[in-house]
Amino acid sequence: MASTVAVIGSGISGLAALKCSLEVGLHATCFEKGDYVGGLWNFTDHAEDGRASIYHSVFTNSCKEMMCYPDFPIPDEYPNFMHNSLFLEYLKLYAKHFDLLRHIQFKTAVVGIQKRPNFAATGQWDVVTEHDGKQKSTIFDAVLICTGHHVYPNLPLQSFRGIEKFKGQYMHNRDYKHPAHYAGKNVLVVGLGNSGADISVELGRTAKKVVLSTRSGSWIMSRVWDNGYPWDMVYLTRYQSFLSHILPRVVSDWLYESTMEKHFKHSHYGLVPVNKTLRKEPVFNDDLAASITCGTVVVKPHIKEFTETSAVFEDGSTMENVDVVIFATGYCYAYPFMDDALVKNKKNKVSLYKGVFPPKLEKPTMAVIGLVQSLGGIPPTSDVQARWAVRVIKGTCNLPPKETMIDELNEEEGEKKNWFGRSETLSTDYVTYMDELSSFIGSKPNLPLLCLTDPKLALEVFFGPCSPYQFRLCGTGKWDGARKAILNQWKRTIAATRKRVVPTHQESSFINLVKILFLPLLLLALYLACS
Repeated sequence: MASTVAVIGSGISGLAALKCSLEVGLHATCFEKGDYVGGLWNFTDHAEDGRASIYHSVFTNSCKEMMCYPDFPIPDEYPNFMHNSLFLEYLKLYAKHFDLLRHIQFKTAVVGIQKRPNFAATGQWDVVTEHDGKQKSTIFDAVLICTGHHVYPNLPLQSFRGIEKFKGQYMHNRDYKHPAHYAGKNVLVVGLGNSGADISVELGRTAKKVVLSTRSGSWIMSRVWDNGYPWDMVYLTRYQSFLSHILPRVVSDWLYESTMEKHFKHSHYGLVPVNKTLRKEPVFNDDLAASITCGTVVVKPHIKEFTETSAVFEDGSTMENVDVVIFATGYCYAYPFMDDALVKNKKNKVSLYKGVFPPKLEKPTMAVIGLVQSLGGIPPTSDVQARWAVRVIKGTCNLPPKETMIDELNEEEGEKKNWFGRSETLSTDYVTYMDELSSFIGSKPNLPLLCLTDPKLALEVFFGPCSPYQFRLCGTGKWDGARKAILNQWKRTIAATRKRVVPTHQESSFINLVKILFLPLLLLALYLACS
């Protein structure tokens, strides 16, 4: 049985992994290359090799009720969507509250992880670290890798014909920090993801001209959704997830597309995705459509080729006198401190059972935390992953046989390609994934029981936001404040925005009656889902 565990990184996932390891009695040591916790959320004026990097204006895309750890709500006085500096303060509060700092070795980089010679029998690892230029090797019973996927930039220059002729400046978006450096310049941003959209909008206020090039388009979602509530509190519900699974695909696709088109017609802005029904992660930006309308950002198709001073697009149009090209082309999944084959398949793609465990290891003593991609917040996802992982490592939870895990992985890859347009195991449906992992450790909310014992809570759990607190409501790792947090989440959300006193209106008796009538429907839905 494992007793010592090495946690690599002290960002969102590393803090969750460290805390969950300590919860079950493991002797955990966290190694952090930087000088404090926070990982990606530690803004610096210059990108550093081997560390995640963000630009100064980054805000969270998930609201605070959906972005918190399940047993540690974000302070009431924080806004619903937080600047990176404020979210970093929350991570520091979390580390302090659970007394994690004394288990972290700062300015200590992990430079090597290898199986011990007798790994098949012990599952142990040699972990080589470096501090102040000196290396040290330590034996650990298990390793939790929490380095994320925003460290090693994907810069596919070979895909852009003529880039070697281009005389202007080009770079990956990880090197972008402030808009002031680009005032008065002609900037071409390549890639329509969250970073590409943010940078384009921001530069549109200072640069001379901004063009955003996209190969496949994307749905654009606003942080502010129905009735002014945060998008994820309205959109990420068990009810919505239930409908998407029971409705015919054609109906589900129509509802999805209608939801994405609610605020504006994407085709009018040149943004509509090539395949509109794929559940690829949308872009969260409140200002892109307005920037296009105001002419500060121009959307163009994929780049055909570069010349010395210009970019030619696939529609034949040209952007002349390009000063800077910013490639917002994502990141690679790399683990330079160990053999990539441990977590990648023959196609060189990350292949992990349930997004956590390498399926081919002789002993399940390595887990990757925080690598899956879904619409949900990373803190609750990392929390439930880590809670499951440490129990597998301790031997209180068991994994299926290796052959079963590989078969399930292959089956899931086919399903995910159908839903997300790609076969990597990193993309997943948030509610389904969280329920599956929490069921492994006995902490999935028991809705049929709640309907009988706590109908008010049951309605909020099913029809309300699938908030992180639900996964510490019962069972392993239960948090006593979960029920109260769930029932008060809407009040906290409103309180964060309503700073001026206005008349309040009580919820009508008609609305209350409708909610009561929904209870039999909920029971029927649960019966059908379980049958």
